[in-house]
Amino acid sequence: MALGDAAPAAAAAPAPSTSSSPSTSASPSASTTASASAAGTAAPFQDALGAEHAAVYGYGVVGARVTDDGQRTAARTSLAAHQARRDAWQRLLTGAGATPGPAAAGYQLPFPVTDAASAGRLAAHLETRLATVYADLVAAVPTAQRPLAADALRESALRARQWGAAPTAFPGLADTPAGTSTPTP
Repeated sequence: MALGDAAPAAAAAPAPSTSSSPSTSASPSASTTASASAAGTAAPFQDALGAEHAAVYGYGVVGARVTDDGQRTAARTSLAAHQARRDAWQRLLTGAGATPGPAAAGYQLPFPVTDAASAGRLAAHLETRLATVYADLVAAVPTAQRPLAADALRESALRARQWGAAPTAFPGLADTPAGTSTPTP
């Protein structure tokens, strides 16, 4: 499986905040879990879980290549945040009666990661990809669950910037050239 693959992943549970300091406050409430099941929104949460599985794998690679103490700390913090969010998505899906999808046995990196600079680019890539997944999640889930998805989007966007990704007006959404509009389904 390729890192950043858009293919649906296994079931996911809402994850805790992915800010620079890991949080355990993202565990889903019973009403959130019930609404995930009732609204049939397991597929978008499975996609989010799959993206978090890939991020956890990717941060293992990042951590092995960064050399600066600050980067190592940022990689460890990001890894912990993604593990916590992955675990929360798994709990949400399990609570909704869905079976969370497992992580792939391995993931193909989008480019060779041979040094600290390419490791930083990989971290930015992972976070940018996650922001896209979470923007899709915000759009796909019922109103009651949007704060969970929006928090995940915000945190991924902030980490992407921390790792050097270019700023965007609307993280997770494709930029459209001025004067054009995005087609609506």
